[in-house]
Amino acid sequence: MRTRRLLTPFSLSFLDIMSCGFGSVVLLFLIIKHNVDTNVPIPTDTRDQTAEVMLLEEEIVEGKRNLAKTRNTISEIDEQLVVAQGMARRIMEKIQETRSLADQLSETTSSVELDRLKLNIKELEEQKKQLQEEVRETGDNVRHLVGEGNREYLTGLKLGGKRILILLDVSGSMLDDTIVNIIRFRNMRDGLKRNAPKWVQTLRMVDWLTARFPRDSQYQIYVFNTETRAVMPGLAGKWLDVGNKAELNSVIEALGKIVPEGGTNLERAFAAIGKLRHKPDNVYLITDGLPTQGSRRVRGVTITGKQRLNLFTRAVKQAPANVPVNVILTPLEGDPDAAYVYWRLAMSTDGSFLIPSEDWP
Repeated sequence: MRTRRLLTPFSLSFLDIMSCGFGSVVLLFLIIKHNVDTNVPIPTDTRDQTAEVMLLEEEIVEGKRNLAKTRNTISEIDEQLVVAQGMARRIMEKIQETRSLADQLSETTSSVELDRLKLNIKELEEQKKQLQEEVRETGDNVRHLVGEGNREYLTGLKLGGKRILILLDVSGSMLDDTIVNIIRFRNMRDGLKRNAPKWVQTLRMVDWLTARFPRDSQYQIYVFNTETRAVMPGLAGKWLDVGNKAELNSVIEALGKIVPEGGTNLERAFAAIGKLRHKPDNVYLITDGLPTQGSRRVRGVTITGKQRLNLFTRAVKQAPANVPVNVILTPLEGDPDAAYVYWRLAMSTDGSFLIPSEDWP
């Protein structure tokens, strides 16, 4: 019989098991250590703090640069302040010298001499007034009109002729330069319409022209919107004498009572020229855009730019031949073709073309 072998703790099988277990522990430790060193990311908070530190450092550098510039600027301002203070002192010294000199002159000048100087100034002012009156009486201008601030203007308008006709547009568009304001003025009282800046300037233009009519000439002023008529209804078709100042002033006063309204029919305005007893030598057309109406009714509620050009073309055919048409075109929003076609009309009739400034005349 075999004797049974006793199991001891330090047998080969036990050692094998312990070795395997220890090896497993070492392997597990190596795996955990490797993951900690390579795969664990840097915390986001640490990255953000690093970026903030770098940004603050850049701001500190930029702040130091700006501080240096500011110090330089302060130094320059201090120098300018010193210079200005020195100039102020010199100016005050000159003022004191001038005052003392004035006091000395007032002490040495007698009251008799002052009275004599005042009398001479008064005589010179009277002579100036007399010269002005003589110029008004003997000059070429029939009526006296000076631009704002006593300015004179080089207009290029050909003023002259034995018979002069002014055609003035009194349609609603003469109230303002913009469509919105034109609509606003149409809904206002007549008194406000007459005081519209654009209309007031237009009346000044007529006043300026009439003041420069030759003394031995004749004139007529027609206004037109959808209809054409003389400013003085009883004088329609007649030529008026420029020398009759009372009549000319009455015509200008009647013109100031007109209220701009309605559309623009240029065809009837040119046709009215043919009804005058004698053909004019010069026509001054004051308007702000292409016509909106003609002898033929325009279809539709609105009118296009092409339709307005066609109305203008038909109207020009009614103008008398060999008569210069001088155009004064005031501004109007939304009518880009007007300047070119009216300039072409003026050039083709040997007339002149003017787009006035806001302060003319």
